[in-house]
Amino acid sequence: DCAIIELDGNNELILFAADGIWHKLVEADPYFAGYCSVLVNVNDIVAKGGKPMAIVDVLGLSDQEKSDKIVAGIIDGCKKFGVACVGGHLHPDSPMLSISVAILGLVHKDHIIFSDTAKIGDSIIIAIDLDGMFHSKFKLAWDTTSHKSPEKVQEKFEAIYRIAEEKLATACKDISNPGSIGTLAMLLEASNVGGKIDVEKIPRPENINLLKWVKVYPGFGVILTSSKNNSKKCIKILEDHGISASIVGKVIQEKRLFIGSNNKYIPVFDFLKDHISGKP
Repeated sequence: DCAIIELDGNNELILFAADGIWHKLVEADPYFAGYCSVLVNVNDIVAKGGKPMAIVDVLGLSDQEKSDKIVAGIIDGCKKFGVACVGGHLHPDSPMLSISVAILGLVHKDHIIFSDTAKIGDSIIIAIDLDGMFHSKFKLAWDTTSHKSPEKVQEKFEAIYRIAEEKLATACKDISNPGSIGTLAMLLEASNVGGKIDVEKIPRPENINLLKWVKVYPGFGVILTSSKNNSKKCIKILEDHGISASIVGKVIQEKRLFIGSNNKYIPVFDFLKDHISGKP
């Protein structure tokens, strides 16, 4: 999710990430697209144990009214997530409306959590903020932030910072467009391992269909791997910060991801054949 830049003689690492927002979201809800352009980048930094510092944006302008809404969303997103927008670039005659954002963050070199370092035998933890609602136009967007204060939103970040500082996680990745299972698959593939999970143990709100829920892109959610000795500590920290978390399975040597429940499991990814993240 992030490039990591080491500075000579410095105990802090620079985190550098970027995301473009899906054109259908930009057209359907420009304000939310601007807001999400901040959210997705901040989550990339936080999942590494880092603190977001500043963003720049690249805005393609084809409709002034919609562009104003994108900018309003970016402004509110920066306030909500505690990050400054320090500049950017404008395409004033773009053939289509678009928004992309790049972000810088900082993390102490001893506190960084990578997304490709899960170890065989680790517990797999899925943690999601369940206090949310589905977006009216995008049925898989689980909004957990727009209705909360900046303090409540940023409280979730503190859970990851503490886990990072105490070195309790072996790997972490924020849940994004692939949903919880797809994101887990990316983490496992990059770590050159496999996994086996009980999907019924994934935290979810009552009365939401499991098949739909595993496809959801939450405002805040992470996949963590942790040693058996540290997994319960991770869950307690997450729950203390208002994040529902559960051990859903374990990391295995076989390079496949199995999902199921009641001792019935099927493989959904074979990492010897399926290439997801593109990591060699």
